[in-house]
Parts: sequence; structure tokens; C-alpha cells
Amino acid sequence: MTLHQLEYVLALEKTRHFVRAAELCGITQPTLSAMIQKLEDELDCKIFDRTRQPIEPTDIGWQIIRQSQVLIYQANQLKESVKLEKNTLSGNLNLAIIPTIAPYLLPKFIAAFKKSYSEISLKVSEMHTSTIIEKLHFAEIDMAILSTPLEDSKILEVPLYYERFMAYISPAETVFERTELSANDMPLDKLWVLEEGHCLRNQVFNFCNDKPKQNSIYEAGSIDTLVKIVDINGGYTVIPELHVELLNEIQKQNLRKIENPEATREISIVIREDFVREGILNAVAECVKQIIPSHMLDTRLKKFAIKL
Repeated sequence: MTLHQLEYVLALEKTRHFVRAAELCGITQPTLSAMIQKLEDELDCKIFDRTRQPIEPTDIGWQIIRQSQVLIYQANQLKESVKLEKNTLSGNLNLAIIPTIAPYLLPKFIAAFKKSYSEISLKVSEMHTSTIIEKLHFAEIDMAILSTPLEDSKILEVPLYYERFMAYISPAETVFERTELSANDMPLDKLWVLEEGHCLRNQVFNFCNDKPKQNSIYEAGSIDTLVKIVDINGGYTVIPELHVELLNEIQKQNLRKIENPEATREISIVIREDFVREGILNAVAECVKQIIPSHMLDTRLKKFAIKL
């Protein structure tokens, strides 16, 4: 069994086609087929069901694929440890980010990262928190930026910044005249929230004192959509602090601070517990520090480099 064979298995699972998998790996199709067959013979099992079109992994094949992903990840970790000792930053970075952070952070982050770390090949994907956790467990991504805590012992969290929530209220609502609001001022029957799967939805409900009632909650796919719904239909929603700069001057008049309690979320980089690429972790953190206002940054991040 070799790492190359495991890479061929992962390529075939990704493409579900021998020719495309071979092209992905930079080898000929007969070579890829022979190496996978050799691995199946060694393990005495079928990894792929070749009778299906496109081919599919067998039940035991899925187990082998998942473990192969972890082994390849750990092998790459070893290479990165050597690069760290040589004080060089290069290679690939597969980063995930939740949709309620991406619009504010991602455009400037990509520009800053490419400018400062051109030797690192960056791939960024938007995912919901549950998907990120699963992909971290199976070593399908390197790190993610999302709202914490996750309370997962296999995932390490490095706080980046803390973001307040703001209430966005229609002028038609009676509480519009107030300068500050509390959870008691915002009944759920007029609340617009994100659809299931967004962690921000859960944070809003945790902030509100009442329990959500069926048919009383309107749901949307993005924060920008929520704002537009309030503009046309009335009611209110809750938005992150960094979304404020995306509003026009008229919309900004509809914002109110939330007090008693203050609503805040913690945003962190999360990694697997066996992650060793300290240099790249700090590279990501440095780019975030260039974008996020200083008053929002974690105090430790301002003063110290991240140590694993």
C-alpha cells in the first residue's frame, strides 16, 4: 500500500471515471486501474463497484476512502512540518467559511492573502457549520472560519474577533422610536430569520426569550434578503455588525443597538486537533487582522502569534 495508491482512490471517488481520474493524477488510465486493482487485491476487498455507471464506492470502499483522506492529510502535515522548520510557506490551503461571514470578510481576505502569500494555492468554499465540522473530521478541508464555540473535542478553536448584532427595524413598527432594544422588545411573530442550517439563526433564537412558534417565523436565504424583506413587509431582523457598511444611508437609519443582554458572536479559525501548519494558520490570522476593525479583534490575537 502506498500514498500514491490512496491518492488514486480519492481521485477516482471524486471523478467516478477512470480516464478523468488518471488525468487528474497525471498518469495513464491503465496505470491507475492497475494500481487500484493491486490495492484491492492487497486488502482483499472491492473498493469500487465497477458494474455501476458511473462507478460507485462499495460500503467498505467508503470506509477506505474516509481513512485514505485522513492518511493523505497527515502525510501532507508531515511535509508542512519540514517546511515550517525551513521557515517557508507554500503548498495548498483548503479553507471553508460560513455564509454569514463570507460577504464581509472574503473579498478583502482573498486579495490580502494572494498579495502576501503568493506561494500558497488558496481554495475557499462557503459551507454551513454542520458541513464544515464533518469535513474537518474527515480531513477534507484544512481549516475554517465560523462562529464558535463548537464544543467538539477533536476541533481546536482560535478566536479571531467578536461581532455585535444589530436590530434592523421597519419604521412602521412601534419600537422604531427607541434608540436601544432588548430581547423583550422583539416578539417572534414579527421576526424574519435565516432558513435552517445557518448558525446565525440559532444565535438569534438563543438571544430571544420566547420560543419560535410554527407559522410565525419567516425565513430567508441571506442577510441581504432579510433586510429587503423588512424594507417592504415591515417587522424586523437581526444582522451582524459588519453588514452595516453594506446598507445605504436610509437603511442605516433603521438600525438599533441591542442591549440587556448585548448580542455578540465569537468568530474563530477552527482546525483539526492534529493540525501542524502553524505558519499558514498565522498567515490566515494576519490577513483577517488587516480587514477587521481593531476594536473587534481578540486581544490575544492583537499581541501574540498563534502557537500550536
